[in-house]
Amino acid sequence: MNFEPLTPFDEITSGVRMVSPLQTMFAAAEEKLLATRPEGFEVEEIGRLAWDLLPKSELPQAFNELLYTYWEAFTADRETWAARDGEVQS
Repeated sequence: MNFEPLTPFDEITSGVRMVSPLQTMFAAAEEKLLATRPEGFEVEEIGRLAWDLLPKSELPQAFNELLYTYWEAFTADRETWAARDGEVQS
C-alpha cells in the first residue's frame, strides 16, 4: 500500500480534534436551551433540537454517529458492571 506523504497542513492539523456537524449542533442546542431555560432541560430536548438543526444532508452521517456512540456507551457500561461484579465476588 502506498500512502501519500503528509503535507505541512496535514502535519499541523493532525493533532486537532475533528468536530462533527452533530457535535456542533449539540453545542448550539445547549447554548440555546441554556439561554431560554436556565432552570434546566431534559436530555431528549437537547438531542431533538440538535437533530432538527442539522442540515438534511448531514442526517445519515449523524444517525451513524448516534448508533456508534450508543454502542460505545453500551459496551463501556457493560464492561464497567462486569468489572464491578468481579470485584464484589472476589
